[in-house]
Formats: sequence, structure tokens, C-alpha cells
Amino acid sequence: MLDIFQYSFILRGLEAGTIVAFIAPLIGIFLVLRRYSLIADTLSHISLAGIAMAFLFGWNPILTTIGVTTLSSVGIERLRNTKHIYGESALALFLSGGLALATVLLSLGKGFNSNLLNYLFGSIVTVTSNDVLTIFILAIIIITLLILFYKELVYITFDEESAKVMGINTGRVNKVLVLLTSLTVVLSMRIVGIMLVSSFLIIPAASALQLGLSFRSTILASAAFGFVSVISGIFISYAADIPAGASIVMVSFLLFCAAFGLRKVTGR
Repeated sequence: MLDIFQYSFILRGLEAGTIVAFIAPLIGIFLVLRRYSLIADTLSHISLAGIAMAFLFGWNPILTTIGVTTLSSVGIERLRNTKHIYGESALALFLSGGLALATVLLSLGKGFNSNLLNYLFGSIVTVTSNDVLTIFILAIIIITLLILFYKELVYITFDEESAKVMGINTGRVNKVLVLLTSLTVVLSMRIVGIMLVSSFLIIPAASALQLGLSFRSTILASAAFGFVSVISGIFISYAADIPAGASIVMVSFLLFCAAFGLRKVTGR
């Protein structure tokens, strides 16, 4: 099994996967606690439109998707704050609209190709050195914003109304959260794919919450669940010759089942 390390594409996949495994659950924990998990699924479908747009016009897929998901996340938050539409309705509108736009763009581009499938379902073997560098830069940006707005994010996560009373600009903090989510979706799609990226954000966080730990310990536990999922998933993918993205998410789901079962047994 150790011969896996002789392949450079596996090492690049492990590097990229480790970065994503650490970042994605950090954002996912806020989404789960705020009952805003659907936004990850919405932005993943919107990112498909970004990828389709990039292939159609010959643009950089990562940069194009960052632009599309960022603008969409801001639009979702503004629509949600108008009070004329419920939050989940705004998400459903953008999800269906993004998927429809992607379908139109793909039809104009004469359908699917192998590169698109790599983005849809993830492909560790196609991760390049430039991809690793891009993922690393995005991770630095996400961590920086997370540190800068950490206290505000925690405050609005547990009591948004009190945060408003205390003078915190909750609208701005919410925009930061959806921006972080959109960047994390782009960060993760090369590893687990657009179709599974929302699961990778949510499942490790949901698993950590089953342990009944303090908030900071829960954040660390969610990152640990993500890390174990990626490393185990890549090894299983190599040994069983199955897609790495699906393998990673399946391991993550099994870890959730184990954490949930432990909670039932211990009564925590």
C-alpha cells in the first residue's frame, strides 16, 4: 500500500485534499448551526454554471467559478434580507436558476467532455501543481477572513438578534459567511466534485456536533473528521480503483454514523 507515495499525482492529491479537509468543515460548522446547510448545495449547482461558462468561452475555470459563485452568494444574501421572500425560497430560486443556466451553456458548448466530468465528480489524479497552489491561496484567504470575523460569526451563529442589539453589522457578517462558503465550494470541487461538495462541507461538521464538545473543540473535531475522510478515502480509492470523491464522502458518512451511534450509546 505504501507504493502509493511513489506517484506524484497522488502526492498532489494528498496535498490538495489535506488543505480542503481542514478548511471545509470550519465553514460547514457555521452553516450547520445556523440551519443554512442548503446554501452549500445551492452554490455547488451555481458553480456548475461557472464551469460551463468557462468551457464555453475558454476562460479559467477556477477564476470564472469564483466570480460566479461570489456574485450569486451576494445576490442570495440580499434577496434573503429583503424580507419579501423566505431564506430557503431564495436558495431554491438560485439553485434551480443556476442549474438551468448550466444546462443551457452546456448545450451551447455541445455537451459534456472529460474535463467537465472531472469537475462534476472530482478527480484526484488530475490535480496539477497549479491547482494545489490555487487551493493553497484560496485557503489562506478563507482562514484570514475567518480569523478577522471569528467573534462576530460565533455571535450571530448563536444569537443574531442580540448581535444586532450590540451594534454588530450582522448583514456584513452574513455576507462574509456566504462569501467564505462560495470560496470553499470552489476550493473543494477539484477534490470531491461539484455533485458531492456540499456533503463534504456539512457531514464532518454534523459528525463533530454529535460528540457534545465545546464550540472550539467541535471545530477542531470537524477538521479532524474531514482529514480522516480525505486520507482514508484516497487510500481506499487507490486500493479499490473507485472514484476518490465518492470514496471520501462515503468515509465521511460512515464516520457520521459512528459518531451518531456513540452519542446514542453514551447519551451525550
